[in-house]
Amino acid sequence: MLSIISPSRNAPFNIAAEEYILRNFKQDVFMLYINNPSIIVGKHQNTLAEINQDWVILNQIPVVRRLTGGGSVFHDPGNLNFSFLMNEGEEITRSFERYTRPVLDVLNELGVDAILQGRNDLTIKGSKFSGNAKTYVFGKTLQHGTILFSSKIGDLSAALKVRPFKFSDKAVKSVRARVTNVSEHLPKPLSLEDFIELIRGKVHSLYPEISDYKFSEADTAAIHELVKTKYDTWEWNFGKSPRYNLSHELRCKAGVIELYLQVEKGIIVEISIFGDYFSSRETADLERALTGLAHKRDAVAEALQRMDYRSFFGDVELDELLSAMF
Repeated sequence: MLSIISPSRNAPFNIAAEEYILRNFKQDVFMLYINNPSIIVGKHQNTLAEINQDWVILNQIPVVRRLTGGGSVFHDPGNLNFSFLMNEGEEITRSFERYTRPVLDVLNELGVDAILQGRNDLTIKGSKFSGNAKTYVFGKTLQHGTILFSSKIGDLSAALKVRPFKFSDKAVKSVRARVTNVSEHLPKPLSLEDFIELIRGKVHSLYPEISDYKFSEADTAAIHELVKTKYDTWEWNFGKSPRYNLSHELRCKAGVIELYLQVEKGIIVEISIFGDYFSSRETADLERALTGLAHKRDAVAEALQRMDYRSFFGDVELDELLSAMF
């Protein structure tokens, strides 16, 4: 087994690194990484339904789709992520217990009463500090999880604060739970760096043949290429969302504008606009201009401006329309 600490805090890089390892490494791998503020969505989720897009844009937060299912999570430098990338069959590792055990053992030894609760959550006194996800892909098993150590819980809540009735779809929905930081429950103060060493030490004791590994220049270049072609693209992170409908009622100076969108594979296939606004042009012209576009904020903004959206609606701001359509 190889033990890797990622040299990067870029979320697309670290999620891409997991796929690169699965595809190219013959050995089992244990990897730790920390991301700068970012949102990681599950493979089967509707990205727009999971994030607070206005907050994400304002704070320039990367949004990345991962290979595993499950719900969306917010990462920041106070959150430690661990991955086991193993040459094991799907039937061997159905339970999450095996690869969450080292984390629980370390915390229990520190005097923290942490447990595996339900299928895949680690909790302390009923509050979640770690969510875990798993998949069998490329002939290997990937199980990874988060550890909220000293994260900004307020940012987590803001990033994932969505309007639940805006989207209608069959995508997997995140289940919000009470969350907590590990640091709040430690009998004695401990730095994240020291906590990382304890986790590494526990895993190394369980796998005596383990050895440290650093990504080579070739590894790093290949991961960056995977970031460029997949994990930093709108097509993967947003366009891979399942089919969904969006409906929203915007109240503005122009009046009430009702928007209904049907989106498939990230493309607007149908849009209907109603309301009590006063228009000097047929709304059907704008509907036709928007149909067939990627449901992508900048693409829709460009089309609205090109069509002189105020001539359809009157006194409404572009940002108001965009917020209603995403």
